[in-house]
Amino acid sequence: MDIERDLGPQPIAGILEQLGLAASDLVAASGEQLTHKMVARALKGRRLTSKAMGKVVRALNRASGGDYAEGALFTYSPRNERFAERNGPTSAGESAEPEPGPE
Repeated sequence: MDIERDLGPQPIAGILEQLGLAASDLVAASGEQLTHKMVARALKGRRLTSKAMGKVVRALNRASGGDYAEGALFTYSPRNERFAERNGPTSAGESAEPEPGPE
């Protein structure tokens, strides 16, 4: 199974534009090892690892003073509702079927 790597522009690109922020603002705000290349890949829709996505989200929240969630910034995040609807459960512990309630 081939993993799609080029996922098109992501919501984070529009959010940065609305906020008037650039990739360099995220790199400067990050207290972690976040690079311009990671941010550029995030904006273009190149698939990031979950660790890299987390760094980008935390940097955006520091730079903007906001409280953005990963699922709101990346269409391919398992925390994105539309992704979950298309792809089913995101971890082995989750079930596609809801558990039956008390009878």
